[in-house]
This record gives sequence, structure tokens and C-alpha cells, in this order.
Amino acid sequence: MSITLDPFEQDIEENAESFVPVTASEQAEIEKIIASANKTKNINIRISEYDLGKVKQKSAEEGLPYQTLVSSIIHKYIAGTLVDEQSVLKSLQLLRR
Repeated sequence: MSITLDPFEQDIEENAESFVPVTASEQAEIEKIIASANKTKNINIRISEYDLGKVKQKSAEEGLPYQTLVSSIIHKYIAGTLVDEQSVLKSLQLLRR
């Protein structure tokens, strides 16, 4: 069985010997940063009943809790990966002209 590596993985494979292990204190700091990044915080927001109903409907279609869907939407927006499907379709239509 052959494993195909992407360019990032291939670079790691080719340079594995040059990596230096981290110290115990560096490892502790890394773990602290990861733990902090994974913490969640409860918030309260005001949202119209209509919008909440639509969010719950979409979450049911996706098969996940609505709070998880809202959290995912916020994360994607912050990360710059939230895509407006209608805008993409309009852009494609304009490109086809």
C-alpha cells in the first residue's frame, strides 16, 4: 500500500532529521496554548424568533444541535472561510457570460 503525501507533509518527511525536540517547559507552554484555544465560553444573544427557527431548521437538516451550527458559522466567519453560496453562484453566472 502506497501513501501519498501532500507537499507540506512531504517537506516534513524530508526534513525530519533537522527537527529539534522541544523542552519540557516549551511543551507545557504549547499545551497551555492549545488548551486555551479549545476553551469555550457561554454567551447570550438576542435573535429574532424567525431567525432562530430557521437556524434550528437548518441544524436539523444538517443533523447537529443548533448551538453547534451557530458556533460553526461564527468560527467560519472569523476564519474567513464562511462562503455565501448565492454570491458564488451569481459570480459564476457572470463569468459564463
